Amino acid sequence: VQLQASGGGTVQAGGSLRLSCAVSGRTFTDYALAWYRQSPGRDRGLLTAISRNGRHTYYSSSVRGRFTISRDNAKNTVTLQMMNLKPQDTAVYFCAAARVYSDQDLGIREYDSWGQGTQVTVSS
Repeated sequence: VQLQASGGGTVQAGGSLRLSCAVSGRTFTDYALAWYRQSPGRDRGLLTAISRNGRHTYYSSSVRGRFTISRDNAKNTVTLQMMNLKPQDTAVYFCAAARVYSDQDLGIREYDSWGQGTQVTVSS
């Protein structure tokens, strides 16, 4: 499966950004999808994930209530809506996918297909 992320940019603190990821190459609805981010000097970390049918989601405590993940199974896309952005949200953001047979454990599953990152910069 191939993933292509877009939508990064620079925004002031308190602002919003919307990231999109186009997925191709396999049956889209066989995959759970996720967004990660990586800041300089830090490991890549899981932010949020969504199940195959979109009914189940996982959010890390750092973004719960500010970020929303969604997917469009007709358009083979996954979206990350980011609100109330903070300078500490500055990072490279990655979309990822995992071929799954269950909608359980979204937050601890290994996502092994990756798109290229997109830079998000939040200025204070």
